[in-house]
Amino acid sequence: MKWRYTPAAAALLFSSHANAIYSCSVSTTGLNFGQYRPFSLLPQDNNGNIAVSCQLLQIIGLLVSYEIRLSTGQSGTYTARQLQYAGNNLNYNLYRNAARTSVLGNGTAGTVFISDGYLLSLGVLTRNYAVYGRIPAGQNVRVGSYTDIITITVTY
Repeated sequence: MKWRYTPAAAALLFSSHANAIYSCSVSTTGLNFGQYRPFSLLPQDNNGNIAVSCQLLQIIGLLVSYEIRLSTGQSGTYTARQLQYAGNNLNYNLYRNAARTSVLGNGTAGTVFISDGYLLSLGVLTRNYAVYGRIPAGQNVRVGSYTDIITITVTY
């Protein structure tokens, strides 16, 4: 069973100012768990990446700050996100840390979000943030291509 992390609906929220000073965009590197083995005693882990690129639009140094928040996906909960295929669910989750103890979300229900800031000068600066995925062991599910859609919201 495969899962591709494809945020088809990446939402960027912009402040509406007549004279914008900087602009940011988001991109991702896919997270594919590969073939899941339901009878394995070990969880199945893999990593992805969220990249935020900001560009100064006027010739001044500026402190840039933003927050990156992730949706629950199709499950509607952060407790166990679910990959879905033909009415079947495969529990998984996305984490902020390699130990997989901090669920990456929007700051509610015990989740964390990414907050960053730095001094931006001329040119484009890209910051990368690892996303750690895990499918818990022991889920006996039907064979198929399980997917989920996570909305990434960057607020700056």
